[in-house]
Amino acid sequence: MTSANAQAAGVDPLAKYSLRPEEGVSLNAAMRDGSPFIAYRDGAGDLHLFVFPVDEEQVLVGRSDRVGLQLAWDSDISRVHAEFRCLAGEWTISDLDSSNGTFLNTRRIAGCMRLRHGDRLVLGKTLLAYLAPRTGPLESTSIAGDQPGMASLSAGQRRTLIALCRPLLTDDELKAPASNRQIAEEVHLTQDAVKMQLRQLYTLFGMADRAQGQKRASLAEFAVRVGLVSPRDL
Repeated sequence: MTSANAQAAGVDPLAKYSLRPEEGVSLNAAMRDGSPFIAYRDGAGDLHLFVFPVDEEQVLVGRSDRVGLQLAWDSDISRVHAEFRCLAGEWTISDLDSSNGTFLNTRRIAGCMRLRHGDRLVLGKTLLAYLAPRTGPLESTSIAGDQPGMASLSAGQRRTLIALCRPLLTDDELKAPASNRQIAEEVHLTQDAVKMQLRQLYTLFGMADRAQGQKRASLAEFAVRVGLVSPRDL
């Protein structure tokens, strides 16, 4: 998967002003139909709508050609990555011991999680939106959940997070996140102030208990993977 394709697949399929006219027509038709469906963009950036079959209670998702929802272009997705299952009339998501995990509204899931209208899922580098039109309006499809998004961070925390992730988004090869000194120079803070901002971010994203040598890389990789920081922020 090239870096350009990775960026295309990782874009929120319902991002504001992102829909082409024909895509808007297809999306509106699916919303009127009312059946639960998944919206996502492939490696070329084209929108796809996967409607859950009414006569099946399980849909596997992954790169394999034997799954119900195939995301073959994303090399970070396992061959059989996750399972959608309909329980008591509601769709759920479970990770199937995939290499890179499955994220629901920026949180890595464990066990079976119920899906709600507007939820966002990240598998590999691909972002999917779950829509259940009969349970909520389209306007509610912003990223939700108990993990914070960029809008909930302070201006200083946002600048620090963007500076931390900059090396991962400005080079062809994955590099280490920015050092405290590099962040301090970019955001015009002391290194002690940067350390304080990072401690706050580790706590906000549930990484405070991780090993000291893992926190920085874990936060940067997570922020890029789930789209909290993207090339448009740089």
